[in-house]
Amino acid sequence: MDIKEKVDKLTRRYHTNEPFEIAERKNIPIIIEPLGDIWGYCHSYKRMQIIHLNSELDYIDQRFSCAHELAHIILHPRINTGFLRMHTFFSVERIEREANCFAVELLIPDSMIRSYEHISRSIYEMASICGVPEELADLKKIENQRTKFFYPFP
Repeated sequence: MDIKEKVDKLTRRYHTNEPFEIAERKNIPIIIEPLGDIWGYCHSYKRMQIIHLNSELDYIDQRFSCAHELAHIILHPRINTGFLRMHTFFSVERIEREANCFAVELLIPDSMIRSYEHISRSIYEMASICGVPEELADLKKIENQRTKFFYPFP
């Protein structure tokens, strides 16, 4: 199952694409605290997953960070990227990219893009509307209804 399918399954199950609401329904506590330059991180304590978000971020960035950390919990439940960065030579780039893809798919649903088709918005404008950093907008994949072909926006 690819990332887009996992996001679709998650949003169908919880009837929302709001990361704070999904975390609440999955009983994942969210702690908002000062974290300096770090947007957020997640860890487990006694088999309970916990998301930490930076209190210095605005709500839009906290929302994206929550979606990103939720992705780590769902896609990489046993991987500790902080440990890997500090104590190994293992590259966490792929893991972080997957978490970003998940967050982008969650926050920019295909249904929203279809609802804006008649206005002809760029993916960067859609990212801005949905609270996704513009530099990550290219990670969004759109399904062409006729061909079932996934393609990124130009």
